[in-house]
Amino acid sequence: MTALIHPTAFIEIDAMLGENVSVGPFAVIEAGAVIGANSQIGAHAVVHAHVKMGDGNVLHPHSVLGGLPQDLGFDAQTESWLEIGDNNVFREGFTAHRATVVGSSTKIGSGCYFMNNSHVAHDCSVGDKTIFANNVAIGGHVEVGNNVFMGGAVVVHQFCRIGSYAIVQGTTGINMDVIPFMLIGGRPAKHYRLNIVGLRRAGIVGESYKVLSAAFRLLKNKKSLEELQSTEELQYLRSWLAVDSKRGLHGFIDVTN
Repeated sequence: MTALIHPTAFIEIDAMLGENVSVGPFAVIEAGAVIGANSQIGAHAVVHAHVKMGDGNVLHPHSVLGGLPQDLGFDAQTESWLEIGDNNVFREGFTAHRATVVGSSTKIGSGCYFMNNSHVAHDCSVGDKTIFANNVAIGGHVEVGNNVFMGGAVVVHQFCRIGSYAIVQGTTGINMDVIPFMLIGGRPAKHYRLNIVGLRRAGIVGESYKVLSAAFRLLKNKKSLEELQSTEELQYLRSWLAVDSKRGLHGFIDVTN
């Protein structure tokens, strides 16, 4: 194992560090933590026990992974996990908590970017290539899909779902589910239109975009999507809508897409 470890860092004996991991001044890595190769642990960052992290992750100073859930009924002896994929960036002050259920995990995918002071609560699931801007906070059991962008100071109520390729306007409060591929914002929050820029950047253009545009209009008018031409994106949208929602869906503003 090759590692670059500052002499003031505190790493317990049973922590597992992969090849070429660097650990900055006064960082803490507890026993049982697993950190993949080529990861960087910044000054004063903390990786608690019960964290399993893939390769190439970057923790900036004062980020904390795997803390106890903020659940008053949680027993600290519960064996649960925070599982993280590869190539994520966690900026200063980021926090993520492990799960509340024995043997279960809070999950973060790969290629995500979490800005200053953002937070992922216990039992959440965050997909790949998702971005949390500064001060975004999601409550327990929230599900966030792939390629989601959350603007600054967005807050999400527990048990909500945010579908893939959605974009949430800054300072929005989310207390119901956000439909995939949509732009949502306002107070109260409502779906405005498709996430045009995000879809274009993801290569969802041409016929695929047209089908989603038609789906948006049908959903807005509370009509079925069954008659639309099937695409990969539409199949995902249908399957996402078929899942029973604990919170219900946010509505639409009265504009034409």
